[in-house]
Amino acid sequence: MTKKEIISLDPSAVWNQFYEISQVPRCSTEEGKILLYLKDFCKNNNLVYKQDKIGNICIKKPATSGMEYKPGVVLQGHVDMVCEKNDGTVHNFSTDPIKLMENDGWITADGTTLGADNGIALAMALAVLESKTIEHGPLEALFTVDEESALTGALELDPSIVDGTILFNIDSEEEGIFYIGCAGGVTTIGNLSVDEEKTPAGQKSYKLMVTGCKGGHSGAEIHEQRGNALSVGSRILKDIGNKTPVRIYNINGGGKHNAIPREVFISFTAEDPEVIVDVITKYSLILKNEMGNLEKNISVKVTGEDTLPEKVFTADFSNRILNILFSLPHGVIKMSRKVHGLVETSTNLASVVQKDGKIKIETSQRSSIMSENDEIADKVKAIMELGGAEVSFESRYPSWEPDPESNILQLFKKIYKREEGKEAKVRAIHAGLECGVIGDKLENMEMISFGPDMEDVHTPDERLKISSVAAVWKFLLKVLKEV
Repeated sequence: MTKKEIISLDPSAVWNQFYEISQVPRCSTEEGKILLYLKDFCKNNNLVYKQDKIGNICIKKPATSGMEYKPGVVLQGHVDMVCEKNDGTVHNFSTDPIKLMENDGWITADGTTLGADNGIALAMALAVLESKTIEHGPLEALFTVDEESALTGALELDPSIVDGTILFNIDSEEEGIFYIGCAGGVTTIGNLSVDEEKTPAGQKSYKLMVTGCKGGHSGAEIHEQRGNALSVGSRILKDIGNKTPVRIYNINGGGKHNAIPREVFISFTAEDPEVIVDVITKYSLILKNEMGNLEKNISVKVTGEDTLPEKVFTADFSNRILNILFSLPHGVIKMSRKVHGLVETSTNLASVVQKDGKIKIETSQRSSIMSENDEIADKVKAIMELGGAEVSFESRYPSWEPDPESNILQLFKKIYKREEGKEAKVRAIHAGLECGVIGDKLENMEMISFGPDMEDVHTPDERLKISSVAAVWKFLLKVLKEV
């Protein structure tokens, strides 16, 4: 789409900003150009800003005449985007603009991520900031860096650059749904040094492969009880080991700390091949009975290896690794009493990686109540330490505890019902949002998260609904006037 075509959409001011933002490269950790764009925007519109050491920018705009008495509102979003493209797509995210396209009422990109997450927040905030007619009280726009990879901007935010007391996070993806809480979390990692010995006589070499699990996000999909390949693989190999001596010599599975693992590969030696056949046959029936249609494509196979390794894990070390993986909890720990249907606390057995004589076991814990998050993380730590692992906690971020009675939520619900003629949906999310981190730094800040319809974010199929942008924009202007 050309700029003329995109700004012909409603609301023109928002789409104009969205187009301009799409011309600026802004992958996570590479936000220098978009930050310069924001500074030029301030200069061109006679607006002041504050910037902290990590790079976050907070732009200030005085209240319109007669509305100086209102509480300060902060429009908030992150400047970075996930940069992914389809195989065969020629695009340099460091230099090339995003090519916008329109398809059946949606804006998408040509073979790349669109960057609506979170470009639409920037576009709406900048459209308000440059307007001479929109009515509002004291206004700020807080733009954070590196949200997508590590919440770095929020975690390193200098609270002194923000003055407002009410924060609108425009980073949700479903129109008509207001989010009032999110989980905090921590990554718990266990490290072990491999203990090896010469392969005993009489052993044969095998490879256990658990593949085809759905996987998914450890926050958004944890309640669906999808299969965890690491849990399944350790369970099966432990059963084999109970019947014939097993020595592992290579183990790798899972991926990112926030993803449910889809596969695991374990190379091992054993003495009795008949036991292996019997166990695999048994589990083909057990898993079908336990998982039913939930994991239709799960596959469990053991194949014979042509060569026998020179070294294997000692019997004690093999048992310790299996016991850790078999004992580590995975899934929902507790449901919320405040928000119906919300997972309050969970843990994800995410990955096991063997490299350079070391084994790293990575897990992640989430909860909307941080004391519960710390409790389950400590339990995971205790299990790992019983197996001889050295354990560390990384990337801890706070939760945003839901408050269904907050004043800003009541206002949002009232205006939505008046304007749309129906009740808004109120939810909390079992994943991390910047609100949790920002709220921890800015005490007594009232917060709410909302946004237009977006689908398939973080993928080249990402798309943004045109009519939803118009609806959310109209709603935002009403709220700014009435807050």
